[in-house]
Amino acid sequence: MQIPEIEQTEEERVASPTVITMRTAEIAVAIILALASASTIWSNYQLGAGWGGYGPEPGYFPLRLGVVVLIASAFVVFHAIRENNRNAFLEIEQAKLVAVILVPLVVFIAAIGFLGIYVASTLFIAAFMLFLGKFPWWKCGLVSILMMLVFFYVFEIQFKVPLPKGPLEAMFGY
Repeated sequence: MQIPEIEQTEEERVASPTVITMRTAEIAVAIILALASASTIWSNYQLGAGWGGYGPEPGYFPLRLGVVVLIASAFVVFHAIRENNRNAFLEIEQAKLVAVILVPLVVFIAAIGFLGIYVASTLFIAAFMLFLGKFPWWKCGLVSILMMLVFFYVFEIQFKVPLPKGPLEAMFGY
């Protein structure tokens, strides 16, 4: 049984607080997947995608998988254009919720290069606890610093995994 869709007039579509429509989202994802599969096809073709004397070459199966994904992407684009679904995929209120997480995450990733992963993570955790969790500032500082000290001990001292460090770690000789 198919659920009937509510038809929107052109005026309702324009007046709705939609950032991205379903059609746009489907086409964008299909194009991204098509580009990724084209890259997979090309790189595995260069690697060797035929059948050698001992069986398949290293790029044999990944190339064929890339072809399947490329064909599927073409079908998704065709379906999105044919269906022309203008319903909302992402509305302004949803975009604001995503931005609350995405913007600090981008700043955090950029800060890793300058401050190192431990200091950037400390600030990131403390900021989320303070602004989104509404914890007192001393709890934010205590939890984020203690967590990073534990992570530093586990990764740097116990496992000897070198993670990106900044000026603070350099000051302490790491």
